This record gives sequence, structure tokens and C-alpha cells, in this order.
Amino acid sequence: MTGADIPIDELNDLVTAPIAESMNFLNEIAQEYPDAVSFAAGRPYEGYFDLDDVHRYLDVYRDHVRARFGGDERRVTSHLMQYGRTKGIINDLVARNLAVDEKISVDPEAIVVTVGCQEALYLTLRALRRTDRDAVLAVMPSYVGMAGAAHLADMPLVPVDGTAGALRPDRLVTAIEQARAAGLRPRAVYVMADFANPSGASLGLADRRDLLEVSAEHDVLLLEDNPYGLFHGDREQPPTLKALDTDRRVVYLGTFAKTCMPGTRVGYVVADQTVGAPDGTATLLADEIAKLKSMLTVNTPPLAQAVIGGRLLAHDGSLRAATARERRIYQANLAQLLAGLERRFPPGSEPAVTWNRPDGGFFLTLTVPFPAGDDQLRHSARAHDVLWMPMHHFHGDGRPRPTIRLSFSHLSPAQIELGLDRLAAFVAEQHRS
Repeated sequence: MTGADIPIDELNDLVTAPIAESMNFLNEIAQEYPDAVSFAAGRPYEGYFDLDDVHRYLDVYRDHVRARFGGDERRVTSHLMQYGRTKGIINDLVARNLAVDEKISVDPEAIVVTVGCQEALYLTLRALRRTDRDAVLAVMPSYVGMAGAAHLADMPLVPVDGTAGALRPDRLVTAIEQARAAGLRPRAVYVMADFANPSGASLGLADRRDLLEVSAEHDVLLLEDNPYGLFHGDREQPPTLKALDTDRRVVYLGTFAKTCMPGTRVGYVVADQTVGAPDGTATLLADEIAKLKSMLTVNTPPLAQAVIGGRLLAHDGSLRAATARERRIYQANLAQLLAGLERRFPPGSEPAVTWNRPDGGFFLTLTVPFPAGDDQLRHSARAHDVLWMPMHHFHGDGRPRPTIRLSFSHLSPAQIELGLDRLAAFVAEQHRS
């Protein structure tokens, strides 16, 4: 090495791993082809974004803390503009939201407010990782950020075979037993029980109860990530794993990115498990996670928390009520996407294309008659002005597969129709070649 030059093999090996390229690659493609219709980005609908809401919610929260501090403006200003408590300043409001929307009862002190859910995930894995034998399990394909967080935490990621993208309890047992036979110590299982990214799959009530039983029997925690659970159809949703959890087997990971605004970068982790010390004393897992956070981001910006807190206060703690307009948009977009796929790829036609039918969330999975990798995506963007997400990014191995993820959350009806026309032309071209 000379001067400031650093060989890449002297950096963390994540920088050259396929998963590290996923977000950057898709951002670059989107910027290179700004006129393309994008089924790639899993972003919330922007039609109701309003910068004035930021000020309004901040004022609501300021009034709230002003009343708490007896009108002491100096304390209010310090509360909002100084370094805040590492665990967070809106924990009581988050706990109320969980009680109102999810029927989850939790002590606010068991909550750590984080810089997005990604930090919550990383800190939880880092806290559970004691030796190089400690491992986390996840169904594949899985959220890209899960694999990245596990890698950064130096934690082996053990894949679990899924059924249509959903985690099945019997297959989890097999994966746990195989991991232990290989000398690993499974500590936790990452689960998206509602409208998973990327598959859009959900778990039924029986599978949720079985997962909790497997968790207890095999002494592993369930890390439940639930960014999309509020965006469901007319059918009644099963309770979250955490709402069913009577034995503190579930660490609940939450975000306000989809239900409020991504720009605040506010998430949280509910970690109400007790941690025993050799002297017989006990703390909450949340307390131990907060210690790690203090060495990483110190705290979550109080002003960002205040905006989220104000939104929660303005809607009596219910984001289910606050996002009713968005839920209608997502349901209409999903219905339009499914109907549009039916018209363009009817049963028995060529090319043969199939898809799953989630009843909520942001995503569905399309199966096409050719391997769909990054080269095909570039061609789709260049020649057909339409973007989608290659499924290999969710497997983390760079190997193209005949499946893609379509996101419908942020598009207009006209964009969906135009995008489907372009997608159908691309699929037909690839099928002929």
C-alpha cells in the first residue's frame, strides 16, 4: 500500500458482497433512467406528503411537553434541541400506539427508539452475538437489510426454506437442528409475518402460534419486523406474533417510515426480555441494546422523534386511523396491478407468467420464463423504460432467478397501466430471444 491507497481486500468483506451492491445499484439505475416507470422502489405513497405537517406535528408535540413541564419553556427547548436520552423521548407514545393499533401491552422502558428500523435490527443482532457460533435464521428470499445487518454484526445467517416466501414452522425446526449439527448456536429467527418483503406473503394464525411454540421449544427468539402490517385488505388480520406472545419470545421491530414519513428516520425495538447478571440482578434487553446504541448513534434526533410523537398525539395514538387514506390507495393499486397482470398474461397464454396474490402490503412476486438478473434489468430500463427488482438481491448470492418483485405502493393508476404495458413488452421480447 502506498500513500492513502487501500487495497479493497483490507476492508470489511461486506463492501464486496453482492448484498452491499443492491441498494446502490438500484439507485443508480433509477437516476440513469428517470423517465422509467419504477416497480422497484418500496416507497410509501407521496400524494399526501405535506411539509406543513412537519411543523404542525412539531407544534402538537411541543404543546404536549410544555404541559408536562408546567409551561417551563427552557425545559421544552432543551428537551427538543439538546442531546436526548439514548432510549428515546417518545417511548410512552410508541407504547400507546402499540396498545391501540396492535393490542400489544408493553412497558415504555422496554422500548428503544432508533434511527430507523435498520438500526434496531443491527443493534439487536449485535447484542445477541457473543461468539462466532451465534447465528440468526431467516426465510429466503428475505429483506436485503436483514442480510446486511447480520453481516455487519458478524453473525452467520442460516437460510430457511420457505413456501411461497413464507416461513413455515416445520422447516424452521429442520433449519435449527441442521444449524446446531453444524456447530452453530441459533439465537434468533427473523420473521415478517405480514406482507413480507419481497414476497408479499403472510402467515396464518395457526402458523403464528406454531412459530411461538417452536421458539419456546428450541430456545430461540423471534425478531418480528412489521413495516406493512397496517396496510391490509378487508379480511381481518391475525394478531402480530408479539400480540400473541405470552412468554417474551418475540423482539418486535418497528418503523414509522411507511406509516408516517421515511424522512424522519425513526424506528424502534421492543425488547422486554430480562437479562440476568451473575449477581442475581436483572435488566431489560432494551437496556442492554441502549448501551450499544450509545456507542453507535448516541441518540435518535429529538426533533425527528417530536414530529412522529406529534403525529401520534394528533391521531389519539392510532396510525391505523391516520393512514386510512394511504391504505385505500395501496388496496386500489394492488387490485389494479392484479387485474392488469390478468389482462396481459391470461392463463394458458404465452409467455407463461404467474404471480402471487397478497391482500395487502407493498409487493408481489412475478415468475417469468427466463432468468431475470441485473443485465436484464438494465436492458428493461434502457429499451423499455420500466424498472423492477431482481429476486437474487433478496437471496444475496448474485445468481439470476426467473422471479422478480413488483412494488405498487407509490405509483399512480396511469403509471401502473403504462408500466405494465412496458413490462409485458419486455417479457415478450425476452421470451422470444
